[in-house]
Amino acid sequence: MSKILLIDDDEELCELVAEYLAVEGFEMEAVHDGESGLQKALNGEYELAILDVMLPKMNGFDVLRELRKTSKIPVLMLTARGDDTERIIGLEIGADDYLPKPFNPRELVARLRAILRRVEISEETRQAESNKLQVDDIEVSISGRSAKKDGEDLGLTAVEFDLLVALLNDAGKVVNKEDLSEKVLDRKLSPYDRSLDMHISNLRKKLGTRADGDERIKTIRSVGYIFTLPH
Repeated sequence: MSKILLIDDDEELCELVAEYLAVEGFEMEAVHDGESGLQKALNGEYELAILDVMLPKMNGFDVLRELRKTSKIPVLMLTARGDDTERIIGLEIGADDYLPKPFNPRELVARLRAILRRVEISEETRQAESNKLQVDDIEVSISGRSAKKDGEDLGLTAVEFDLLVALLNDAGKVVNKEDLSEKVLDRKLSPYDRSLDMHISNLRKKLGTRADGDERIKTIRSVGYIFTLPH
């Protein structure tokens, strides 16, 4: 049974979510302020955290920033419906996914299971493979789940790491956006879901350009992305 931490100050919502998740086979604990949520998320007892943006004592963005300094626990961010800024900031800081409020409980469960499947698949891959990928000055250790540029750790989130591996495996070739979404985010690409683009954008920033100024990851409009090979 997966143990989930919900950090949200809406106690009625927490009760409803706890009841629904229990039926779906999850164990859930709720806390109602950011400071308590951060302490709980750091204790290593939970497989995933659901984090609201608007919280007393410490807002969700600050909780995530502090969490990402030392923890890789998957985080699903709850954002205001229609607020692109919240979603963008959450993904930039290191959220694995987001869900706008109000949400359908079935959608929440689907997102949770998708994130947990990604974590499980990543762990299985790590145990099964010890090989390294390298293109130019970017080196990835699949078994160690680490990515470095010129020997310096890039500090990638779990999603960014999986995206980089997928792109490096087909370096020099165009990788379809639909395939990337299903492989890395574990869901079909929808017309209004910008999370894949945001994760790619964050990955680009961390990778930087090559010495000659060329982009490492190029967008092929309406098709996908390509990790370019050095000239």
